[in-house]
Amino acid sequence: MTDAPMTAQAASTATAGDILSSHLTALASAFLRALPLAVGEVGARPGASAVPAEGGTSDLLRAVRRINGLLHTFGAAFEPGWTRESRTELRWLLDLLALEPGYVRRAARLLGALDGLNGSEADGPGMLAGHVGAPKARALLDRQLTLARTRAHSTVLQELRSARLHALADRMTLLVAEAPLAESAGGRAGTVLLPQAGAAFTALVLGAQQLPLQRAATPYGGDGLRRLASVPHPLPAQGQEVPKARGALDADAALAADDAPWHRVRVLVKRARYALEVCGRPSAVLDELDGVLARHQEASDAAVTAATAARTPRITPATAYVLGVVHADQRLEVEAARYAFGRCWPELPPGLEAWLELPPAGGWGAAAESRTA
Repeated sequence: MTDAPMTAQAASTATAGDILSSHLTALASAFLRALPLAVGEVGARPGASAVPAEGGTSDLLRAVRRINGLLHTFGAAFEPGWTRESRTELRWLLDLLALEPGYVRRAARLLGALDGLNGSEADGPGMLAGHVGAPKARALLDRQLTLARTRAHSTVLQELRSARLHALADRMTLLVAEAPLAESAGGRAGTVLLPQAGAAFTALVLGAQQLPLQRAATPYGGDGLRRLASVPHPLPAQGQEVPKARGALDADAALAADDAPWHRVRVLVKRARYALEVCGRPSAVLDELDGVLARHQEASDAAVTAATAARTPRITPATAYVLGVVHADQRLEVEAARYAFGRCWPELPPGLEAWLELPPAGGWGAAAESRTA
């Protein structure tokens, strides 16, 4: 693999360590700038009902994701023990910071979907318009998600003041000064980094090949819902009772297994994006794909929430019916996101070299937007 397509800096005599240190210094500095803003933001919004504004938690999440992705893809250029420990701590913080905004987005998605189904659009009333169970279903979802968000907020507030976070901040402070590079990082940037970046794209291609893109070739096909009829129902062992909710649990397991490879590909898309950024070729089309798969994951998570709410004890059949409709609506959104991904993916370059030969972020983004609209 040649180092010619890389940026002018990398194509010169710059070492892999020079490139990685430059990126990590910038990302660690962004982390340290955003951290006090995020801590103050969380502490000041115990009753907030919206996703945090730009400048605090969102900037911190962005820095954490990129540092973690860089250490994953180019980890061979750093001291192994330091890389492993850093990624563990970054993963902890990433999961922590994503908790409360995730519940906020899920509430907005589910309540917005229910309101749309319950209201009137330009082409007529929604299928739940005037349904007696709609107000109770909305109140139930709002109550459960508000409780979950409040608990998440308390957890985040506690952990953002913990010794563990202070230790991670100290680690980032040291990273600004000097990254713990391995001996191999002394090689030329193209020679060392391009094979590692190429591995990220190979993993993405292999992951996408596992997706049932042919099955997702029809928009709003609802195929994922129909396939549940084929889920096997294993017989209980002798002497065991048949669980009352076994069918629901089997359906949940089938949907989770169906969604898992798509969630995995989203992670691989992010890693490929961050690898291109290190190579000096940020890509608008990978940004678009990441956005499509983010909608896929949010719709999938929202569907799980609706299904769980529908199994709340002692709710009326009318309320459960409405929640079932909302669940189906979100599963159709999952199918729509898969369709959008499937329209875009086959037209994209197959490997890293082709991406590096493209002009920096531009032409592909517009094409991707028109295909995924």
